Amino acid sequence: MNKKKIPKSSFHQVKAPMLFLLPNMLIFFIFIIIPAVSGLRMSLYEWSILGEHDYSGLLNFINLVKDHSFWNSLGNTIRYVFFVVPLLTASSLFIALLVSGQEKSVGLFRGFYYLPTMLSFIIVGISWRWILGDQIGIVNYLLTSIGGKSVRWLTSPAMATASLIFITVWAQTGFYMVMFVGGLQAIPETLFEAARIDGANVFQIFRKIKFPMIRPTMLVVVVLATINAFKAFELIFVLTKGGPGTATKFLVQSIYQVAFEEDRMGYASSMAVVLMVIIGFLTFIQFKLNKKDYANE
Repeated sequence: MNKKKIPKSSFHQVKAPMLFLLPNMLIFFIFIIIPAVSGLRMSLYEWSILGEHDYSGLLNFINLVKDHSFWNSLGNTIRYVFFVVPLLTASSLFIALLVSGQEKSVGLFRGFYYLPTMLSFIIVGISWRWILGDQIGIVNYLLTSIGGKSVRWLTSPAMATASLIFITVWAQTGFYMVMFVGGLQAIPETLFEAARIDGANVFQIFRKIKFPMIRPTMLVVVVLATINAFKAFELIFVLTKGGPGTATKFLVQSIYQVAFEEDRMGYASSMAVVLMVIIGFLTFIQFKLNKKDYANE
């Protein structure tokens, strides 16, 4: 009986792509999987940086339930995510619709909107702190120079949260805009031509063609925006340091303080595990609710 011969092209179709993926998979395993497993193990211990490791089982998680500071920072984080994700999705889609044409001049505007994404959150935070500062901020200087009153942009609980949301949307819109532009440009032009022949206007084309076709892209944007919002740290730490009081103290900052300022690595790891579970659960729900769109992508 003759053995089936493996086609020569199988190497290029299967093995070669795997070889290219191997470095990424190795990096992912070393810097994501191993630290995640180590963090899960650490959450079951009273773990000190100085070397004291006492097994405590689920005690860290039990203490989290009674920790008011943890629930406060989690509530601040959820509130931040609730506003940031829809605003980021809407603003990036709106700008993508404006700059999704093929004209040469459109490229300039894409670069302009994408520019803030290229800046470090540390640089963004320092710059906006200089702009919105109470005493030396540019905005308050302009307001007082025309006879108005200065605004406590970063030292009032409500205004500090609103400022963080605005700056986050300003800094990240360009990144998600690029995704939407790619999704819009992948739509066949023949669909638009047929719609125009049938007399469809701009809003009808968006509602009947563009929006249904970019829903898989929108799912990716929402998932990534949600994950990044839950992990927010640098911008908040530079702008407000979690203040005023604890109004803008988010979960990642709490983890940082517990781990490196209080030297309670085990307790901080349990907080990180809870954050990982929340992000994983929300991501699962988002993909589950949009299973059809994700499958069609």
